[in-house]
Amino acid sequence: MAGKSRVRIGIVAGETSGDLLGAGLMRALRERLPQISFEGIGGPLMQALGCRSIFSMEKLSIIGLDAVGKYPEILGIRNKLVEHYLKNPPDIFIGIDVPDFNLVLEEKLKSAGILTMHYVSPTVWAWRRYRIRRIKRAVDHMLTLFPFEASLYKKHRVPVTFVGHPLADQIDEKSNMAALRRQLHLPAKGPVIALLPGSRLSELERHADLFVKTALWLHKRHPEIHFVAPFVSAETREIFERSLYRHGAWFLPVTIVANLSREAMAASDVVLLASGTATLEAALLRKPMVVTYKMSWVSYLLIRPFLHVDLYALPNILAGRKIVPELMQLDAVPEKLGMAIEDYLNHRDKARNVRTVLAGIHHSLRRNASMRAAEAVLRVLKTRPRPAKTGASPSS
Repeated sequence: MAGKSRVRIGIVAGETSGDLLGAGLMRALRERLPQISFEGIGGPLMQALGCRSIFSMEKLSIIGLDAVGKYPEILGIRNKLVEHYLKNPPDIFIGIDVPDFNLVLEEKLKSAGILTMHYVSPTVWAWRRYRIRRIKRAVDHMLTLFPFEASLYKKHRVPVTFVGHPLADQIDEKSNMAALRRQLHLPAKGPVIALLPGSRLSELERHADLFVKTALWLHKRHPEIHFVAPFVSAETREIFERSLYRHGAWFLPVTIVANLSREAMAASDVVLLASGTATLEAALLRKPMVVTYKMSWVSYLLIRPFLHVDLYALPNILAGRKIVPELMQLDAVPEKLGMAIEDYLNHRDKARNVRTVLAGIHHSLRRNASMRAAEAVLRVLKTRPRPAKTGASPSS
């Protein structure tokens, strides 16, 4: 960074979680460099901190299979961003998650001499590891949320910094279970099981019956159990409620709440949930859990050859061994899920041991992620030459 010139950062986030990460990074960078400026694509949190959003973040939130029909528009946005950054090169470009969009953008910018960083590793450790070749071409420096990701990049000689996970910074080490149960109108005494069958409609369609049948299995054997089920939308809640009535389970003692998934998990004794990011939140809350997932057999057979993991649940991957049950595909049946939950209730020492391991995971991820990410950005800016400010022109 030469002289006192103002540092300009190109930045692109494509969904709500990226907006949250981006805002934390921007805030930490501004503490070090008050005159810093940001431009690219950001959500409301990033815009509130001064990011000039050239396009709406919602345009990128549909990336994936749902984006097929919108692909020409997304391609157009990416091409216009490339043109913009080549005409006005930033000191550095930071792509936050959405790798299908950002890695291509980063590759084009890096090839033009613009420094690039990527925040949140694609799941190359889990499947499609060949993507590391593109990452090496596209990224000058990777910022990872998990330590095992950093180890993988070091092995493949990709410059990397493990920054920790912002959720670990946000979630308190202890929560008031009694107060949370009062807030959610749950019984003060007796076992409470949280049910989180997923946040997407497709996940609810596959998991609602499984979770309801598991609750019925448990209720028959342990009528004192109360259930709590948080849902992120009216549509997902409706799918679950239809399943309750379809299986004659309207009598189940289940409290359904809107959002408040963190509170529901914190107020529970055991969590039954679909594999995904919610398992990390449950781990940081130090909750014994049972993890499950079902996908269509067509999807499973297509994905299976590209998988590189024996463990699926994030808590198990972070621990390096199976500390919580994970029951996938053929094993995802009510009796097995119910018995795994029952095992926690009958063996308090097992639940206590799981909580101890999860506490260690929480400590390992609690690193002040936003500040560590900002420090990595500043290091890259100081040690690498900046792109030339003149003579750049968009590729044809």
